Amino acid sequence: MSDEEDIEALAGEYVLGTLDAAKRAAVAARRQREPALDAAIAAWERRLAPLAEAAREIEPPADLFSRIEAQIDAASRGATAAAGAEIVDLMRRLRRWRAAAFAGGVLAAGLALFILVKDVMRAAEPSNFVAVLQKDATSPAFLVEVDLRSRVLTVRPVAAERQAGKSYELWLINAKLGAPRSLGVIADQGFTVRPALAAYDRSVIEDATYAVTLEPEGGSPTGAPTSAPLWSGKLVQASP
Repeated sequence: MSDEEDIEALAGEYVLGTLDAAKRAAVAARRQREPALDAAIAAWERRLAPLAEAAREIEPPADLFSRIEAQIDAASRGATAAAGAEIVDLMRRLRRWRAAAFAGGVLAAGLALFILVKDVMRAAEPSNFVAVLQKDATSPAFLVEVDLRSRVLTVRPVAAERQAGKSYELWLINAKLGAPRSLGVIADQGFTVRPALAAYDRSVIEDATYAVTLEPEGGSPTGAPTSAPLWSGKLVQASP
């Protein structure tokens, strides 16, 4: 529909009185600033004027107003009786609603308190841990950092030398898991960052031994270590 057709339709509805009060007020305001809409309304008024002029005036019956009042009064008395019954019913419902609302409020408050306590306890738990993987106290090779909230693992080479055609692979060792679990190949340079601990419980992560083996390039082909660990270590708390 074109803008011109929109204006014509809107003007026709305005003159015929089919718009609701809010839309009619909006069109009246638009008419003051939109010459095209004002002209369309004026044209519709001219077209419909003969219909208004052709309609003859009708004098309402003299007792019409009194009959309307009598009907309103009768309807009011009937409505009052019905309203009384409805009020009694509503009071009963209100008492039930109040009881249900109180019970719901108590339940919601308890749930909110439980969530708050749980969050506070979680916040109080330490989340950042580190492990120095080494053969002895004087030969650190890798630094492992663990964020227990996000389960993100970061491995940083310290002194391990790169081996041609080989890859260093990190393992999670915990009696609860049975066989060692691979945490992936460690990058030759820079940091290795991955959410490798997402599948493990906090207790497993904290109590585990972290070990590095030298594997074929790309990692162990069997999913299990193919050599003895070169360096290992356990997590210690770094910060809350």
